[in-house]
Amino acid sequence: MFESSSPDELVAVVEDTRRAESANHARRTGAIAALLWERTAEAEGHDPTDPGYALITGFSRTCAEVGAAMNITPHLARQLVGHAEALDTRLPRIHALLADGKISWSDATAISTGTDYVEADLMPTVDAELAEKISTWDCWSRRRLLNTIDTTVHDADPEAAKERRKTADTDRRVTLKTQPNGMARIDGKLTAPAAVLFDQRLTAMARGVCSEDPRTLDQRRADAMAALGEGHATLACACENTDCPTRTTQAAGPATGRVVINVIASAETLTGTSEAPGYLDGYGVIDAAQVRDLADAGALLRPTTRPEPHAGADELLRHQPSAAATRWVRCRSLTCSFPGCNRSAWRADLDHTVPFDHRHPFGGGWTLTGNLDPKCREHHRLKTFHTGPDGWRNKQHHDGTIEWTSPTGRVYRSTPDGAELFPDIAACAAPAPLPRNRHAEKTRRTLLARAGMAAKRATNIETQQLNHARAQEIDLRQWRNEVRRRLHLLKGTPSTSPYCTWVNDPPEDPTITADWRPPPQTPTTDPDEPPF
Repeated sequence: MFESSSPDELVAVVEDTRRAESANHARRTGAIAALLWERTAEAEGHDPTDPGYALITGFSRTCAEVGAAMNITPHLARQLVGHAEALDTRLPRIHALLADGKISWSDATAISTGTDYVEADLMPTVDAELAEKISTWDCWSRRRLLNTIDTTVHDADPEAAKERRKTADTDRRVTLKTQPNGMARIDGKLTAPAAVLFDQRLTAMARGVCSEDPRTLDQRRADAMAALGEGHATLACACENTDCPTRTTQAAGPATGRVVINVIASAETLTGTSEAPGYLDGYGVIDAAQVRDLADAGALLRPTTRPEPHAGADELLRHQPSAAATRWVRCRSLTCSFPGCNRSAWRADLDHTVPFDHRHPFGGGWTLTGNLDPKCREHHRLKTFHTGPDGWRNKQHHDGTIEWTSPTGRVYRSTPDGAELFPDIAACAAPAPLPRNRHAEKTRRTLLARAGMAAKRATNIETQQLNHARAQEIDLRQWRNEVRRRLHLLKGTPSTSPYCTWVNDPPEDPTITADWRPPPQTPTTDPDEPPF
C-alpha cells in the first residue's frame, strides 16, 4: 500500500488517521449520548405505581445495546456510556476539540474523569477554561494534561477536589489479569497505609529465608504472596541445605474458609496421555502440567457428562436443575452468554431460555441442558424485565448458541466457549419428546380443574353475599325514605321521638355505587345484650 510513498507522505497518513480516529470517537459518543436520552425517556415512562423493583434504567439499557454492538464487557460499556454522557452535557467544547481531531480519546476520557465531581453550574466555566488552554498547545505530555485538569478543577470548585480524594477510598479493589505462559498479574488499589504495610509484609517474608535461597528478592516476594493466599505466615526456603529450619516448614496463618477454584480438563490430560491444555476459572487456559499439579495437590475430581434429555420427567418438570446439569451447562459456556460479557459462568445465574411454566410444566420451558444458559445478574435482569417486542429476546439453538435480539432488531449470536476448547463437551442434542403418561396427565388436569373450581366457588360465594347485602341496603333506604315521606304528609313537623332520630334526616339516595361495601360487623361487648 505504501511502497512508493515518501517519509513525508507516511507521516501525513499517520497524522490524518489520528485526526480521523478522534473524529470517529466524537461521532460515536454523540450517537451513544443520543441513544441514552432515548432509552432514558422510555424508562421514565413506566407505571408510577410500580415500586421499581423490576425497572431497567435508561443507562442500563444503553450499556447493554452498546456492549453488544461493540462486543465489549459490561464494565467497558458503562465507562463508554458515562464518558459519552459527560462529553455531551458537561463538556461540549472538549467534545468539539475531539471532533476536530485536536485531542485524542484518551485525553477526552482523562478530562471527563477528572471533572466528575464538579458542580453542574460550574462546568461551563471549567469546560471553557480547559478547551481554551488545550487549544493553545501544539504538543503536551500526559502529566501536563493531568496537572492542568487538577489545577482548573481546584480553582473552580475546591470542594470537588476534596470529594475526589474522599471517594477514592471507595474505589479500592484487587483485580486479576491474564498473562501469557500460565502467569497472571494481580493489580491492587489500596489505601496508602494498607499498601505500605502489605509491601513491608512481603519483603519481611521474602527476607526470612536463609542466604542460600536461589531465588531473587522479587521472586521470593511473589512466592510470599502465594504463601499468604494458602494461609501461611512465613515463606519456605528453597535452598538445598537439609538443616535449614525454614526449608520445608511454613507457619500457618489465621484460619481461613475453604477456597474453591474450578478447573476443566480432559481425562487424558489428567492421566498424562495427552498434553491438551485445561481451563482455570477466573484465569483462562493453562497447560497440562499445571492441570496435573493441581490434581496431585488433592483436588476433588468430578466427571462431567451431558445428562440425557429424557432422563426422567420429574427432573425435567422441576425448576431447579440437577447438580450434573448445572456443571455441564457451566462447563459448556464458561462465561455469561450475553455478547461481550466475560463474567464467569460459576458466578452467574442459570436461566431458562424458554421460561419455565410453574403452573403447567408440561406446557414448555423444561429444565434441559438445551434450555439452560448462564447469565450474570445484570443480563439476567435485562432479559427478564426488559423483554418483549421493544426489549431483549433470546433463543437457544441445539448446539448451545444463544441468539440475542436487541430492541432495534439486531441479532447477536454467542457460541459456548467450552465447546470450542473441549471437543468432549458435545453440543446438546435436540430434546426428545417426553414419554406420555396419560394417567398422570389426567390426574394433573383433574387437580388443576378442582383447584380452579374451588377458587371460583370462593369468589362466587363472596359475590353472592355482596349482592345480597346491596339488595338489603337498597330496600332499607327505600323503607326509611317512605317513613320520612309519610311523616311529612301526616304530621308536617319533625319527629320528637328519641328512638327514630334518623327519620328527621334528609332523604337517602336509593341507588348504590359500584364500590359500595357493607360496613364491617363488630362483636358486641355489652354483657346485657342477649347472645343472639
